[in-house]
Amino acid sequence: MDIANFQQWVKQYYRERGWAELDIFVRIGFLAEETGEVARAIRALEIGRDRPDEPIGSYEENKAQLTEELGDVLGNLIVIANKYDISLEEIFLSHQTKLDHRYSSSKETEQE
Repeated sequence: MDIANFQQWVKQYYRERGWAELDIFVRIGFLAEETGEVARAIRALEIGRDRPDEPIGSYEENKAQLTEELGDVLGNLIVIANKYDISLEEIFLSHQTKLDHRYSSSKETEQE
């Protein structure tokens, strides 16, 4: 599935469940929560959780958890992009252009 199709799928899926109509500030709260869960998953992968109330997962289990949490972050980002009618492709290109501009000019300065 390409990114445009995935963005459309998220739009329809979230709309069918009434999740897309949530207040944008609620959505930002969800994004912050999911970002924290990404941090927790990375910690489990890198240094472990060291909590007696949590089972110790294998590397594969922890990586699967990180993949799931990154998907949750991406879903929330897509809902926000959809709210403002911004395609992910537009976001990718804008970000690439910004970084190319920012760092290609610094490389030119370094080479002089």
